[in-house]
Amino acid sequence: VGFTGEPTLAELVSLGAEHGLPVMDDLGSGALMDTAQFGLAHEPMVQESIAAGASVVCFSGDKLLGGPQAGIIVGRADYVQPLKRHPLARALRADKLCLAALQATLLHYLREEATTHVPVWRMIAASLESLERRVRRWRRRLRRHGIQSEIIAGRSTVGGGSLPGETLPTRLLALNLPHADRVAALLRAADPPVIARIEEDHLVFDPRTVLPKEDDRLLQIVVQVIAISS
Repeated sequence: VGFTGEPTLAELVSLGAEHGLPVMDDLGSGALMDTAQFGLAHEPMVQESIAAGASVVCFSGDKLLGGPQAGIIVGRADYVQPLKRHPLARALRADKLCLAALQATLLHYLREEATTHVPVWRMIAASLESLERRVRRWRRRLRRHGIQSEIIAGRSTVGGGSLPGETLPTRLLALNLPHADRVAALLRAADPPVIARIEEDHLVFDPRTVLPKEDDRLLQIVVQVIAISS
């Protein structure tokens, strides 16, 4: 009763070959890099599905691939070509902007620079030491404006659509404010919105989820919002 196990893709491919049936693998997240090297559970990769013999592999252009929201189909030409000729292909095809964004994203993989240029991988690959340095700078900047904070250990959630339940160690900037929920609401209403979270009555900010080029704007908004709320 209930879930007990599942066959491997290689086993399904072998079974399909015995009966002359193609095997389609719906990967979902579209990982092109091994998540295990960053301390996460291994997420099946597109390359692995192709190598295992899947006739058609489907995956997302966003999520772990890190590009625009899109659906991608790769595989054997004798199965992919008929899909391109299907009437629905015209209605569902990606537009030029989507294709340009997808090309730019994939070029980062070809140049082996995904961990520095693709935002999702840049966040995943960020070292604890680099996060510690950034959050210390945040603390010093806020202290100049009379805002007291502390640095605490925390966990970054990768995301339910890509790696459900998986987290990475991080350092959080924690603000002990009298009305943390009100400040959080004002931050969400800012331009651009700032999404913080509340843990044990502290308003916390995770540097892993903020690109370094956004640090100045983030701190500026935090200072402005706290000044308004006090």
